[in-house]
Amino acid sequence: MNDTQLSALREAAADGVSCDGLRVERIGEEYTFATPEATHEGLDEESFDALAQENPWLVSNWHFWAGASETRRAYCRWVERADELGVRERYEALVEGLSREWGELLVTAGLGEDGERVYELRHVDDADTEPDALALHDDPLDAREIATADENGRYRPLKTAPTLRRGWRFAGLDARDLVRTVEFFYPATVTNWFREREGDLDVTHFRETADRQTGIYQVVDELDEDGVENLAAACCVDSQCCKRREWDEDEETKLDVSRGDGAFPCREPCSLVIAAARQWAILENEESRTYEFELTPSEKNQIEDILGAVADGRTDEIREADVGDGANRYRARYLRAKRTDEDGNFENVVERQ
Repeated sequence: MNDTQLSALREAAADGVSCDGLRVERIGEEYTFATPEATHEGLDEESFDALAQENPWLVSNWHFWAGASETRRAYCRWVERADELGVRERYEALVEGLSREWGELLVTAGLGEDGERVYELRHVDDADTEPDALALHDDPLDAREIATADENGRYRPLKTAPTLRRGWRFAGLDARDLVRTVEFFYPATVTNWFREREGDLDVTHFRETADRQTGIYQVVDELDEDGVENLAAACCVDSQCCKRREWDEDEETKLDVSRGDGAFPCREPCSLVIAAARQWAILENEESRTYEFELTPSEKNQIEDILGAVADGRTDEIREADVGDGANRYRARYLRAKRTDEDGNFENVVERQ
């Protein structure tokens, strides 16, 4: 605690202060100073100051939160578990750092001078990496560049996809720059998280989103109920997006697909989902046909293995020497050489309407 914080507390006492167990009031020339352990009333200014000096963590804690916006205050209090831990317990823990996961971000709060907080951000998979081994950043705008491409340099059209590259950290951030940095990584997630906590999150369901599409995207409203289920299963689960889906087919029709475990909500189908819905709505208009061609039981299972590996993004994990895996590259090439022509099409196919 410093003199500025104490002076601010005296001034705020006229309107009353209540924060994490600290309660302060001033009526006329007399002060009340209450802590979780005791209440002191009828104090003069000197006695008031003395009690503040005996409880510096309560005073500095109040001063830190008093200057924050509602959204920033709620988010930073969530990071340090302010609703779970008392002030003294938190201050002791903040010396070592208190952390939360936010998508693929590890957000760590630390204790600065006179109760101020300092924050660090890094990739969750770099939690145990030595700080000097990570590229240091302090400008929130750098997050936008980091989030642009994945580990292989490929553009990330969906910023909340679990493909954020590693190898960086932001250190020495204040609360304002922490929230700015997080939202450069994951746009609007802190804002929507806060609105959800306040019961003010407006959710736009699939049918409403589809109905307002124009031009080449008008076709998305032709996707039937099963199609919307499959759409959500393909695009909106934890393996594909860090958000927690809150939208359904419509207000009355809930989807059976898992909503995900993300800390922050998804309030409406995103542009990537709508683009996928357009393509699948077009494909769903095709009439089913029956195709007959020869496969051994192992080859049928292999095609299923390939489909699963591609859908789950596991193809890069399959070792070249592991030819026992149906999705192994050499095994897939063997199947192609055996069963398809020079253009990669299955041979001897009988098509029935």
